[in-house]
Amino acid sequence: MLSLLKFQNALEQLLNQSQQKTYLLAVSGGVDSMVLADLFQVSGFDFHIAHVNYHLRNEDSNMDQKLVSDFCQKHKIPFHLYEISQKDDQSENSIQNWARELRYRFFREIQEKEDLDFLVTAHHLNDQLETFIINLSKASGIRGLSGIPKNENGIIRPLLDFSKDEIYDFAKQNQIEFREDKSNQKTDYLRNKIRHNIVPELKKINADFLTNFSRSINYINQTKDFIDQSVDEKIEILKIDSRANQFIINKQKFSEEPELIRYEILKRFGFTDDNEMQKVLTAQTGSSFFNPGFQLIINRNELIFIKKLEVENEKLELSISLKIVENEIIIPEYIKNEIKTFGNCFWKFDKQKVQLPLKLRKKQEGDVFFPIGMIGKKKISKFFKDEKLSILAKQKIWLLSDADERILGVLPFRQDGRYSSDNSETELILKL
Repeated sequence: MLSLLKFQNALEQLLNQSQQKTYLLAVSGGVDSMVLADLFQVSGFDFHIAHVNYHLRNEDSNMDQKLVSDFCQKHKIPFHLYEISQKDDQSENSIQNWARELRYRFFREIQEKEDLDFLVTAHHLNDQLETFIINLSKASGIRGLSGIPKNENGIIRPLLDFSKDEIYDFAKQNQIEFREDKSNQKTDYLRNKIRHNIVPELKKINADFLTNFSRSINYINQTKDFIDQSVDEKIEILKIDSRANQFIINKQKFSEEPELIRYEILKRFGFTDDNEMQKVLTAQTGSSFFNPGFQLIINRNELIFIKKLEVENEKLELSISLKIVENEIIIPEYIKNEIKTFGNCFWKFDKQKVQLPLKLRKKQEGDVFFPIGMIGKKKISKFFKDEKLSILAKQKIWLLSDADERILGVLPFRQDGRYSSDNSETELILKL
């Protein structure tokens, strides 16, 4: 049964010295969040409250807002409101995803502005069960079956071990005012179908179903922690190299691991689709896979995971204008250090043959140049292949070009012979 002491103990298990922390509570006006707000208020914690009015239920939405704001005014709790307007384009997202993304963005902004340690939501045991059933239907693996985390990414959920009935009983005993969202009674959405059609049948089968489920989910979480530790150890065994922005593992050894281990490793880097895993195992050298956080490159017997930040920088920094000082072409130091890992060069260009300003840029489809010392032109892609450059090496190569987009050389490998200098009075020098 939910009580003030049990709540405080649950919060203390999530956080050491919970009294010394600051919190932002997401409060909708429903029984779950109003009970949560009451528990925090009676406990004397330092917290703010945030409410989002979606204006989806006409006057009911306004009454929800009033209930929450009145509670904050009564107890002198800082209140933060976001009201949905026409500027909040729903786009192609489902209404649930749109609403979730919008409110969490709002919550994070308030947290940062007010310097609050944790975001607190009122998810409870029934929410946990519904999520478990949804994830079970998706074959989401043990991480999905472990349900909603109690403490993750600065979000804590201290009511997860308490059922909806316990929360209702607590509200009744303590005369906590709340509002019911009538839309929750509809079965238009999957979660509501599970809530109203499936969960009641499970309770009929076993009156202690929720209690037993609570124990089971705790066992699953312990198993997940054990698997996470095992996967960490396995990644270290498979690792070939790791740096700040990339991680490389042995593809052959990876393919020999059990499916569960392969799945969990790929999931660490944001690749969660079962079909994607099969594609990774059969992909040819040069293949790439993308997700919001990482790029995965297949390079012979390597799986190379590159953080998205690095990939984005390459896309943003496609062209860099260069300065010329006393007839020397100045290469930015950070690019020079990267390029010099492939070797040095000393090139001379004729000013009269090139169009200033000069710039560095990345390879584009169809790029060609006339390598000095060779007859005729060559595609840059064929030049890379002949030089046996790895996928990662190709991403680090810059092309020197002029204002007319003519390629003057592939740094630091080969200069274009058409623009070389035979006149010291009009020459430009590039040296690495």
